[in-house]
Amino acid sequence: MFGERSNIIALSVIMIVVAILMSIFLPNKFLTLINFQSMTSQMAEFGLLTIAMMLTMITGGIDLSVVSTASLTGIISALILKGHIGIDVSSTSGVLLVILAAIIVSGFCGLINGVLIAKVGVTPILATLGTQGLYLGLAIIITKGHGINDFPEKFLFIGSGTIGKVPMPFVIFIGCVLLVTLILRRTSLGLSMYMVGSNPTASRFSGINNSIILIKTYVISGALAGLSSIIMISRVNSVRPGYGYAYLLQAILVSILGGTDPYGGSGSILGVLIALFILQFLRSGFNILSISPFFGKSMWGFMLILVMIINFFLEKNRQRIRK
Repeated sequence: MFGERSNIIALSVIMIVVAILMSIFLPNKFLTLINFQSMTSQMAEFGLLTIAMMLTMITGGIDLSVVSTASLTGIISALILKGHIGIDVSSTSGVLLVILAAIIVSGFCGLINGVLIAKVGVTPILATLGTQGLYLGLAIIITKGHGINDFPEKFLFIGSGTIGKVPMPFVIFIGCVLLVTLILRRTSLGLSMYMVGSNPTASRFSGINNSIILIKTYVISGALAGLSSIIMISRVNSVRPGYGYAYLLQAILVSILGGTDPYGGSGSILGVLIALFILQFLRSGFNILSISPFFGKSMWGFMLILVMIINFFLEKNRQRIRK
């Protein structure tokens, strides 16, 4: 608990420092309502993928298929929106059916991951690496590599509408954050996820069905990826296979930066939320300064390696103190 609290304090200080620096160097561009609306809109879709990644890492696994799940779900949702499935999406009820279909499809993708890991015994990194290629391949086969665009106006409100001055994607994101926090902190499922990640043998002997917990975790991860795809395609009014491919590395980075142990057993939704803001502040600054996106990708990779090195030495120090 102390380590989690100190990590959140450190992240909060970093976030404040980054915000101050961006405000100093970009005073008339960073501290604007339009920029914050843009940041929170973009953060929602990426944030949901990050939370999905965090949940699987808490159980000692990983989900490399989150982006491909979102891509396949987005393609199927787009086909429904274009009338290929025979559902009228011109009404609010039709849009809700599309969202429900997206959650079902993405949840099923997560179910496949969970069964492969919990029942078949495939290691999480190999199982989700395989389904990553499977889901992306299915998305390409369905569309033959082409994009789909021009969705109904009611659907576009999800990604580009606002409630007051707050973007609708951010409202959905905060709702999901509160729901996941409730699951992790106030339900037996959340406690079991931490126990399975911390010590699967001890959790099994304490009466926890590890397989069921893992399956439920990956189903939730898939459902979050599906919601992310809905926000993504409604924001840009189009979809094609491979949308959001750059989010995978960043989702892993933010999860670890937010204090999630890649070996399982610990993770904080608050830490991940602060890490999301840090990354979004940096990304926004890079965009305003017109810095090459390729530099950004190398920067995220460097930060991931740096965080892993720091965590390694911190863990060695904690073990030395215990001894």
